[in-house]
Amino acid sequence: MAWKNQGGGPWGAGPKGPWGSGPQPTGGGPRPPDLEDLLRRAQDRLQQFLPGGYFSGLGISLLLLAVVAIWGLTGFFRVQSEELGVVLRFGKYVRDAQPGLSYHLPYPIETVQLPKVLRVSTLNIGFSYEESPRRARDGRRDIQEESLMLTGDENIVDVQFTVLWRIKPKGAADFLFNIQNPEGTVKAVAESAMREVVGRSNIQPILTTKKDDAEKEVHELMQKTLDSYGSGILIQQVQMGQVNPPADVIQSFNDVQNAKTELESLQNEAQTYANGVVPDAKGRAAQILQVAEGYKQQAVAEAKGQSARFLKVYDEYKKAPDVTRERIYLETMERVLGNSDKLVYDGGASGQGVVPYLPLNDLTARRPAPSGQAQQPASGGSR
Repeated sequence: MAWKNQGGGPWGAGPKGPWGSGPQPTGGGPRPPDLEDLLRRAQDRLQQFLPGGYFSGLGISLLLLAVVAIWGLTGFFRVQSEELGVVLRFGKYVRDAQPGLSYHLPYPIETVQLPKVLRVSTLNIGFSYEESPRRARDGRRDIQEESLMLTGDENIVDVQFTVLWRIKPKGAADFLFNIQNPEGTVKAVAESAMREVVGRSNIQPILTTKKDDAEKEVHELMQKTLDSYGSGILIQQVQMGQVNPPADVIQSFNDVQNAKTELESLQNEAQTYANGVVPDAKGRAAQILQVAEGYKQQAVAEAKGQSARFLKVYDEYKKAPDVTRERIYLETMERVLGNSDKLVYDGGASGQGVVPYLPLNDLTARRPAPSGQAQQPASGGSR
């Protein structure tokens, strides 16, 4: 250099600094390092390693070789255990690199991106957590713009849920290049899927028994939608949290639910009473019908028997009218007078009036009295 041997540098010598002013160190204190001296020493050392000077052909070759070696070493990279290396060649996807030490062609030929494919991300819909200066933990804040949804029976319900998602093991390239805002995409798809499922359901099942079914439906619908986008995102789980009517009408809603519960209780009581009364009434009705049917069959059978008996008697009457007539008379009198008290009256000219009648049936039915007791006189004596 033309100025390397001049005292004070290119700006001249003297007690002033290189800009012509400023204090200079005086006395025996330490002096700051001289920049020109450092550059001069570096040049001398470089000339020792490059015989013939660093502008010679061999020196340039060695310098270029060192630069190329250093440039080649920049292609080494390490993939962590939860990451997956996505190697790009001039911006185009080429291959995946598994965890460990890997190599790609130096920049700008190839580059690598390291998405965390094993990390599970959590996305809250309808609420969020914010840092609270008065609390040791995060404060919860409801977001009704996201959580208020319309059900199939035209009711409004407040649904808060959480989505767990991560990158597919073989979908890292799709995740990097097919969607611009992954978290925003997952959030929009989750809210849309939940609104669709809630819109097909009534409010009561959503609040009580259909939460598990709703989570499953939302999970399947989200995964189907994200796959159609080629997003490379895998939905791990959908968890429904608080599902309530809006805070402004929750008291009225509870009153309606209590009224419905009371109505169902009264209906159950009425049904229980009906279950006890109706079978009893049906049993009594069946019994009456059976008795009537039995009486009908008995009456019909007796009528048929009497008619058959009459026809047989009539046949005998045609053969012997006098005998049959007398037999009929005697049988009739026996049936009429058999169980009645009887008096015999002789009304002839030489008759004695009332004839004593001895009931022979009483004599045959009487038993001898025990010893020591008088025998009772026979009842039903002559009259």
